[in-house]
Amino acid sequence: MKKILIPAFMALMVFASFGAQAQTRSPVGAQVGDIEAMRELMRGFKPNGQAGLSRLVQDEAQQFCSDPGWTRDKARISAIEKQQLADVKFPADGKFLGNWQAGERVAQSGVGKQFSDNPGQPSGANCYACHQLTPQELSFGTIGPSLRNYGKTRGNTEAIQRYTYAKIYNSRAYSVCSNMPRFGHSDILTEQQIKDVVALLLDPESPVNK
Repeated sequence: MKKILIPAFMALMVFASFGAQAQTRSPVGAQVGDIEAMRELMRGFKPNGQAGLSRLVQDEAQQFCSDPGWTRDKARISAIEKQQLADVKFPADGKFLGNWQAGERVAQSGVGKQFSDNPGQPSGANCYACHQLTPQELSFGTIGPSLRNYGKTRGNTEAIQRYTYAKIYNSRAYSVCSNMPRFGHSDILTEQQIKDVVALLLDPESPVNK
């Protein structure tokens, strides 16, 4: 399995590099070899299950973070973060809290956006892969900070609800090269699912805050 996945991963990285070059060059300056390589790579990938082709194309933020010297461009960091925040689609009803029990199911589900996933089934957030949520969890990732007592330490004001919703919707609005998936921006979670995860983090009755 590893022998199959590694070349596929490398192909994706090469494509991302070509994609960034193609979007920053003028058509006249683009090299024919680059364009042909991109076309060949595109022919090698087909949408399957929940895995589409949109992930192969880098947007401005992804292109910026592909540059190893991105940390030096403070002005661009600020500009991209502001744009990412402006692109957040907040709930039309003005309500940020859903049902924490439903949010717990979303947070604990690792299903979604893979070729083997049923397109008719909702995606999960896979939160436990990067964060600790409750003291009862026996296994959790440490890439992201612990979320234990998230609401207990921050409160449950409208400002905190709004911030938490936006952070889940598009983490790059607050940290331009964040490793956290942009759950709303990338259509991984629905508006209601994000509301439910916000409730999981902020509701006093949630196990996160016990």
